[in-house]
Parts: sequence; C-alpha cells; structure tokens
Amino acid sequence: MMVLHIAARELRSLFLSPLAWVILAVMLFIHAYLFLSQIEQYLAIQPQLALLEGAPGITEMVVGPLFGSAAMVLLLVVPLLTMRLISEERRSRTLSLLLSAPVSMLEIVVGKYLGIVAFLFILLVLLGAMPLSLLAGGSLDFGLLAAGLLGLGLMLAAFAAVGLFMSTLTTYPAVAAVSTFGVLLLLWIIDWAGNTISDDGSSGVLAYLSMMRHFEALLRGVVNTTDVVWFLLFITTFLVLSVLRLEADRLP
Repeated sequence: MMVLHIAARELRSLFLSPLAWVILAVMLFIHAYLFLSQIEQYLAIQPQLALLEGAPGITEMVVGPLFGSAAMVLLLVVPLLTMRLISEERRSRTLSLLLSAPVSMLEIVVGKYLGIVAFLFILLVLLGAMPLSLLAGGSLDFGLLAAGLLGLGLMLAAFAAVGLFMSTLTTYPAVAAVSTFGVLLLLWIIDWAGNTISDDGSSGVLAYLSMMRHFEALLRGVVNTTDVVWFLLFITTFLVLSVLRLEADRLP
C-alpha cells in the first residue's frame, strides 16, 4: 500500500538524520532525570503520605508529573521533527515530482503523517518503559498509567498534525518550526484565557478549545469519550487542511 510505503520512507529518513538520534538521546536523558527526581521527592514525603487516608500512590506522584513534563518538552521538540515534512520538498524542488506521482494527496499526507507519528510513538514507548521499572519494588495503577499513555499519545499525534500542516505553508523549515511552536503555544494561552473566563462565570468555549485541558483529564485517569473524540477531530481537521493545501499546489 502506497501510504505505508511513504510512511516507511519517512521513518527511515528520520533515522538517517542525526537530528532524530540527538532528539531521542536528549529526550531520554531529560526524562530519566525528571523520573529519578520524582521518585526522590516521593520517597521524601512517603512517611507523611502513610499517615493519610486515601493518600495518592506512586503512580499519581511519579507517572502523572512525568508525562505532564514530557508534553511540555515535546511542545518544543515536535516542531523540529515536522518542520521538514513538506517544506523540505519545496525547498529542494522535489515537491512537483511528488505531486506528479500516481498517488493521491490524501495518501501523501497520511503517509508522511504516519511516518512522523511512528517515530513519536517509539519515543512514547521508551518513556512508558520508565514507570514499568517501578514494578521491581512496588505496584502500579495500570489504569492510570494506560490513561496517561493514551493522553500523551493523542497529544503527540495532535502536535504532529499541526506541524505537518504548517510545513505545507512555507518553503523554509525554520519558518515551519517557529509557526508550529506558535500555534501550539497559542493553545496553551487559550487554556489560561479559558480559566479567566470561567472565573467570571462567562462561556468556557476557549477552555474547551484548549488541548491541554483535554490532556490533563486523561492524565488524571479520567478517560472521557469527549476528550478522545476531541483529539481525533483536531487531528483530522489539520490533516484535511494539509490535503487541501497540497491540492491547491497541484492545480495549474
């Protein structure tokens, strides 16, 4: 299938790039440090938690903050991975060859998207393996862990969809990276604006549009169909916009 061929080609080109390996190494180093720091903090307050009824366990105290920190760091990292998806094709003048190939715009967009998502999910698996090491000395709330992984996976997929669309708009990868970061940061600011509006008793539409608001619910272990559907619609919207943008390039 052409989609899988394009996805495999994109994933292979990522691993042929030193940037991908550097990102993997840096991300694992940063999150290993954060993971160990969270464990140290948990051990420091464990005597006080033992005196509390219904005190949070190690999954709430370690895994939740770890995945939350991962989302914040990946907000900076994902634009670096997605900036070259289409803009590099424009800059190297190979986009016209791609557009003239006997494949649909949908196959091109979905293939490139699946390639970058596959790389991000490899990173997600490596991050998810860190909490599993806690089983050597205790137990985990697997429901909360699964909800956190689901939330972080959907967040990464949404980041990639935005990055792919921004990459279709420009010839310069650096511009695509900065634009992607700006859009994702705007979603963070919308969350702040939503909190302000809610405090005034006004409409919470801006808060509903916030990506972080839906992610935080999953991070708490609350798997709501509304949050999952929101992410899926968000991803679909930006993929459709990417297809339309490339269709505009194909038209004479």
